[in-house]
Amino acid sequence: MNNADVELLRMLAERLERLSADSLWARRASGLRGNMIKVLEEIDAGQEVEIARLNPLIERAFEVLRHAAQEIPDIEEIIKKR
Repeated sequence: MNNADVELLRMLAERLERLSADSLWARRASGLRGNMIKVLEEIDAGQEVEIARLNPLIERAFEVLRHAAQEIPDIEEIIKKR
């Protein structure tokens, strides 16, 4: 495990926290974020965490954020319809 992976995990946890409560993906993000915070707390406490544990969290976070981003309306399309 390297520092870049840990910082990426922190950044993704912060991004998941910012999802709108109206998002269908917010509930999924909440559970995932809880797992990420638990791992980050272990790291901060000096415990050794294997990269095999980080990778699935990172991959799933990107997946949730990708889906949540697809829910954001296209402002240009909204303006065109006026």
